[in-house]
Amino acid sequence: MGQMSASVCYTSPYSPHFLEITQKIKVSCYRNMKKQRYSVITFLSVLFVINSCATKRPILSPNDHLTKIGVEAADKDIDDCIQLAKTNIGKYSTEKKIAEQTAMGAAVGAASGAAVGAIGGNVGWGAASGAAGGAAGGLIYGLFKARDPDPLLKQYIEKCLHEKGYDVIGWK
Repeated sequence: MGQMSASVCYTSPYSPHFLEITQKIKVSCYRNMKKQRYSVITFLSVLFVINSCATKRPILSPNDHLTKIGVEAADKDIDDCIQLAKTNIGKYSTEKKIAEQTAMGAAVGAASGAAVGAIGGNVGWGAASGAAGGAAGGLIYGLFKARDPDPLLKQYIEKCLHEKGYDVIGWK
């Protein structure tokens, strides 16, 4: 017999090559699962890095003060107000927000998965699958939502900029 191939689907379980073929298939499936896991981890890491660099900042109205001072000085004033807010109020609680969203997603996913698993006859598998899916969804949602500054910090920054003569018209 020539070279054995894992694509042989209809080999008899009594064939001497059956164990060899199933072992090759298992190894191939394991490698594919490992590659998929690394792809997901890489994707989430890139998403997190891109998202963390894109924190929302205040947008200023082009009033007389901004025209007189200039954009570069206004950017420095924005940075100063952000730093002042972090010092006086506290840092952005980004990690906490992401963790809360991930935990909430996992809990909702586990409950949903358990309900579906109960119908299908495997509650444990359904709950585990639902928790994993829910956690992934919660993580993605948390990453995108984390761009929004804490409401108290946002209010502090807007007040600081207003005292310096700027008008904040939004955040982007």
